[in-house]
Amino acid sequence: MIPDRAGKTGAASGDAPGMATGVTGETLTPGRRLLRGVLNWAQRHHLLRQLEIALAIAALVAGTLTYLAMTPGANRDLTPREVQILLLADLIILLALTSLVARRMVVLWMQRRRGAAGSRLHARMVMLFAGVTALPTVLMTLFAVLFFNLGLQTWFSERVNAAVNASVAIAEAYIQEHRKTIRADVLAMAVDLNRAAPNLTRNPYAFQQAVRQLARIRGLGEAIVFTSTGEILARNELSLLMEFDRVPPRAMEDANAGQVVIITAETDDRVRALVRLDGYLDAYLFVGRFIDAKVQSEIERTRQAAQQYNRLERARATLEINFAVLFLLVSLLLLLAAIWFALLIANRLVTPIGEVVTAAERIRAGDLSARVTERADEDEIATLGRTFNRMTGQLAAQQSELIAANRQLDERRRFTETVLAGVSAGVIGIDPQGMVTLPNPSAQVMLQQNLDDMVGLPFVEVAPEMAELFERAEQRPAEGAERGQVVVQRGNGARTLLVRIAREVTGNELLGYVATFDDVSELVAAQRNAAWADIARRIAHEIKNPLTPIQLSAERLKRKYMKEVQTDPDVFAECTDTIIRQVGDIGRMVDEFSTFARMPRPVYREEDLNQLVRQGVFLQQVARPEIQFETDIPSVPIRMNVDARQLAQVLTNILQNAVDAIDGRDRVPGEAVLPGRISVGLRVNGTAADITVLDNGRGLPVENRDRLFEPYVTTRSKGTGLGLAIVKKIIEEHGGSIALTDATLFDPALKNGSLARIHLPGVLTGGEPAQSGAAEGAAADSQKSGKQDAPLAEIQAMRKVLGSGGHGA
Repeated sequence: MIPDRAGKTGAASGDAPGMATGVTGETLTPGRRLLRGVLNWAQRHHLLRQLEIALAIAALVAGTLTYLAMTPGANRDLTPREVQILLLADLIILLALTSLVARRMVVLWMQRRRGAAGSRLHARMVMLFAGVTALPTVLMTLFAVLFFNLGLQTWFSERVNAAVNASVAIAEAYIQEHRKTIRADVLAMAVDLNRAAPNLTRNPYAFQQAVRQLARIRGLGEAIVFTSTGEILARNELSLLMEFDRVPPRAMEDANAGQVVIITAETDDRVRALVRLDGYLDAYLFVGRFIDAKVQSEIERTRQAAQQYNRLERARATLEINFAVLFLLVSLLLLLAAIWFALLIANRLVTPIGEVVTAAERIRAGDLSARVTERADEDEIATLGRTFNRMTGQLAAQQSELIAANRQLDERRRFTETVLAGVSAGVIGIDPQGMVTLPNPSAQVMLQQNLDDMVGLPFVEVAPEMAELFERAEQRPAEGAERGQVVVQRGNGARTLLVRIAREVTGNELLGYVATFDDVSELVAAQRNAAWADIARRIAHEIKNPLTPIQLSAERLKRKYMKEVQTDPDVFAECTDTIIRQVGDIGRMVDEFSTFARMPRPVYREEDLNQLVRQGVFLQQVARPEIQFETDIPSVPIRMNVDARQLAQVLTNILQNAVDAIDGRDRVPGEAVLPGRISVGLRVNGTAADITVLDNGRGLPVENRDRLFEPYVTTRSKGTGLGLAIVKKIIEEHGGSIALTDATLFDPALKNGSLARIHLPGVLTGGEPAQSGAAEGAAADSQKSGKQDAPLAEIQAMRKVLGSGGHGA
């Protein structure tokens, strides 16, 4: 049992016997079950389609019969009843066919709104067929109505009307002429009889002979004298063969009034006259003359034709409307039948095409199993379906082959990408048009561009520094490679790359290019450092030897001859002091050369890194109190194995560079100069320590930024360019690294400034953050550690000894 909406079965829901429950729980009465059965049977046997075909054929037959029946050349005229029945049948067929065509149109419109496959083509074909059919039908109807109206205008023209009226007038004139003649004859005969009345009254035979003689003289076919009671007093010979018709009472009354009464009948072939004979007591003369039967028949036909013509002329408007409606009805029947046939033909044409479109959409979505129904016909549409199925079968087979081939290509590509990902050199695949197809991660790092952004871009836009090499590679006539060294400027640094661009050729076909490049920046810097170290060693050897005699000679001159100089002794003292001071400066410079050339190996001892940083900050704070120093250093010791003397030299040089950068800020007229500020931070990240020095000075230079750690690269007029080189060398000896960046990357509030970051691995213990704020001074840090302040003179002397630092100083 199927449960109803209440969740119960049909038997348990209390249905009456003989009732059934539908799937939706709806109770079906026997009548509804019968109706549903009839509808299902009609759907199974395509009753609606058969009904449409029958109505279309009936419309064609009814239209043809109506047209033939109303044609003037039909075998017989239809009665109004027959015309009404025919028009009613046409109207019923028209309404039924209109409903079926409307149903088809609504279905077609709904399919088009849903965007069903082939619906637009279906609508266009229906419109085309309907237009092709409607145009001649409408033209035929218009011309038929026009010709009919022209015919009516011809029939009811003034000339035809005049001719009809003239024919009637002629017939009437002919009859009227006979009437005038018989009137004159009857009056003359009455006069003669009245004159001879005294004699004729007494002699009936003479009366009889007189009547006959007078009738012969006047050519009257009939002459009778009778009384008011109908008694015949006399008659001629011809009247004996003819039946005496009863005279109408009205004619008797007119005759008694003294009138001559002319008696005619439409079916009579005679003209008769009646007059009263005044010479007799009670006598009437009744005469008649024959009219030619053929003439009488033609006259009668003329009268009937004229009456019918006048009747049609009065009903002319109704006749035009009836015929127009008739033509319109026939045209609509033919038009609807044609539209239905157009729908049927268009449906037979479009349905296979719609199946092809639907299958094509499924194929476009990736379903290559789509097929169309193959028809048994041998026309082009059936051939199209079979060809489409063969095509989809071939596509499915080719797709399987392509999937297998793509799977192999993907495996090879993944293998190639895996290999390229493990290569330290940058590799970029380039197609024959110069577009990047496959870069590896190393290329992304060296060129500082995203891999996804590089693919599809021209190689000369991705790496414009390599454009010249790429052009030379394009111009090579055969296989080979172009090599060269280029400097790539990206962000705040530059890289020196050793580039090789090779052509990939198979036969005579160019497959593309492969660009490989290695970062040789460190190698070039090491070579340059080695060269500068050799130069520094030679300079120190050549300059240091004469410095001591020069200094000793100047000091001896000052001691021995100072008292003997009488002229300008101050100038003499100033000159000797200048020599001694400059020789000292040159000596210190030579010491820096020697230090850079022969950097002593670090002596590692366990030291407290935060104490070393505090001491370096404290020395600079005491020497430059006008600059605000801020520290962020842990309170617990950070134990590391370092060379304390070398790290102190590193911190002093970095802090001195920050101080010099603040002193070298550009002064803008009218704007207040911000106070100098240096922030020093120390943090432990796992087993490594990071030292940061942030200042608000003039910032790093734009040019040669990547060469600041190279020897003899400086931005100061009195700098030697060895400070940062020594710093980098010391940090690298400790296994760490150092980097210089703009302060705005660390603190967006700063417009200028620089940030130095030192990374040192090998933390042994410690690393808890300090609780002191950023504004905590270095002097307070020294007091917390229990150290006493050094004398100011000693601090200034140390600063004078180490004062040759700066950015690349």
